[in-house]
Amino acid sequence: MASPLQRLTILGSTGSIGLSTLDVVARHPDRYQVFALSAHGQLDKLVAQCAQFRPRHAVLADPTRLPELRERLAVAGLGDIEASAGVQALEYVASHAEVDAVMAAIVGAAGMRPTLAAARAGKRVLLANKETLVMAGRLFMDAAREGGATLLPIDSEHNAIYQCLPQPFNDQPAQGVRRILLTASGGPFRQFSAEQLREVTPAQAVKHPNWSMGRKISVDSASLMNKGLEVIEARWLFDLQPERISVVVHPQSVIHSMVEYVDGSVLAQLGNPDMRTPIAYGLAWPERIDAGVASLDLFQIARLDFEQPDTERFPCLALAFEALRLAGAAPAVLNAANEEAVAAFLDARIGFTDIARLNEAALRSVSAAFDADSLDSLIAADASAREFAHGWLSQHGH
Repeated sequence: MASPLQRLTILGSTGSIGLSTLDVVARHPDRYQVFALSAHGQLDKLVAQCAQFRPRHAVLADPTRLPELRERLAVAGLGDIEASAGVQALEYVASHAEVDAVMAAIVGAAGMRPTLAAARAGKRVLLANKETLVMAGRLFMDAAREGGATLLPIDSEHNAIYQCLPQPFNDQPAQGVRRILLTASGGPFRQFSAEQLREVTPAQAVKHPNWSMGRKISVDSASLMNKGLEVIEARWLFDLQPERISVVVHPQSVIHSMVEYVDGSVLAQLGNPDMRTPIAYGLAWPERIDAGVASLDLFQIARLDFEQPDTERFPCLALAFEALRLAGAAPAVLNAANEEAVAAFLDARIGFTDIARLNEAALRSVSAAFDADSLDSLIAADASAREFAHGWLSQHGH
């Protein structure tokens, strides 16, 4: 029997996750129909996607560019697509009654409100926006529970863990699980000395050895902050205390993560480093569909290596565990400070090792002033951390 057509909203359709999602969707036109596409500002890409997938809605994050979008759609003969902009428009297409699933792939804190709206509306949420769980983990998981949403993590590591947990996995502590092991490639500077790390350039940092990612995420991967943020996400997604979450450096990026059980079993999910695998898993769960991903050639790989992460050279990972220990708004503060630090590094205003220095200073200075009881408080903590970061950068930046 054919599966019913799923209607999708893709938040962040012009980014790398959005593009991979549309690639999978295009392979299965009998299963998926695009209801809405959203972009931050890449109008060329958005209009081209609208021409190919004919969504009902096209949404921009930036309202000032809405007239331009409407004009571009009209010129392309796509005037029947409803164009809108801003947070409320994003929330509308994320929670619309006709939408079955939402790919939440807007980068940064901007993706938080529409992702929450999807959870509250009981959607299948394909979660690729880290900040929702990093900033507002408890609030988001409560909203998903109350709304009856189905959460499917799209980060390759969390998706791997989800696949290795007892099924069907829900929000109860997983039966018989001792700990989860998040794998990390180690990034491009895994073997750099502390002195070499101080000389790293933005051009070097955005070249990830295994994955094709955006600039910000590539820098986070190089600093291991990306793995730290994933630890915070895993704490909420899988309801595990930080001491039951371990990080393992695995340079080949073939094992995407593992789950260790109390009987001594360790289950791992393996695959080529291609985001279409977790995306297809999320779209089709509990079924499996072709994602266009090449088969894994174990003979070509030949070996799998594992190392302990070095938190002396890469202190951002330790800062994430510290943020979980501090609790409250500390993860939101760390995330916001890191966004500002990475932006400053990419602009060559600070060095690579200054990212961790700024993050630590913000975590110690700002966290205690805010709680995590409401979205407003967390957004205030985010703003305060950014303000602190700007002050720190004016003193320590180039």
